Amino acid sequence: MENEVKLTAGAMATFAIAVSALVILPYIQVHDVKPTEGVKPYTSAELRGRASYIANGCMYCHSQQPRSESFAPADSQRGWGRASVPGDYVYDRPHLLGSMRTGPDLLNIGVRQPSKDWQLGHLYQPRAYVQESIMPSYPYLFDIKDKAEQDEEVVNLPPGVAPAGKVVVPKPETLDLVKYLQALKRNYPVLPPQPREAEGAKSSAAPAGDTAAPAV
Repeated sequence: MENEVKLTAGAMATFAIAVSALVILPYIQVHDVKPTEGVKPYTSAELRGRASYIANGCMYCHSQQPRSESFAPADSQRGWGRASVPGDYVYDRPHLLGSMRTGPDLLNIGVRQPSKDWQLGHLYQPRAYVQESIMPSYPYLFDIKDKAEQDEEVVNLPPGVAPAGKVVVPKPETLDLVKYLQALKRNYPVLPPQPREAEGAKSSAAPAGDTAAPAV
C-alpha cells in the first residue's frame, strides 16, 4: 500500500512538473504577445486557402519557422528570411510551425515566389519548375478541359506540361490556397523590444496637461 501511494504521488508530481514546463510557463510567456508591426489578419479567401493547406498535409513536409543565424545559419543562407518571432503568428490558429523540412520553409514563400502562375503551376507539376523536387503533384486541384469558361482562369504552364490540346483550370479552392501562400510574407523589420526600465519611466511620467498650476 505504501509503495502504491509513493508511486501515485510521484506520478502526479511528474505530471504537474510536465504541465508547468510545457503548458503554463509557455502560456505566461506568450499569452499577451502583440502582433508584429506589419502582420495583417488573413482575408476570408486566405483563411479558406489555409484550410486547404492543412487538409492537403503541407505542414508535414514544410515548416513555417525560419531560425536565427546563431542557431541555424543555413536558414538565412537558403534565403528563407529573417528569424520568426512570436508576433508573426498572432493570427495563426492553429499555428503551423511544422517539425519536418522535407521541403523548404514557407513562412516567406510569398516573398520568394509572389507569382500566381508559378504557384499554380508548381502545385500542378512541381518538377516542371524545380527538376529535383520530390514534392507530389496535386492534379485533383485542377480541371482538365478542352476550353475554359469565360469566368475561369487558365494556368500558364511551361511547354509540354499541359495535356495536348487541353487547358488546365484551377479549382476555386486552389486559387484560395495560392492566395494563402502569397500572403506568407514576414519580411517587415522586427524592432527590438523597449527596455523595461524605459517602459516604466514612460508610464510613471505625468502628461504635460496634468501638471498642477503654480499657486498665486
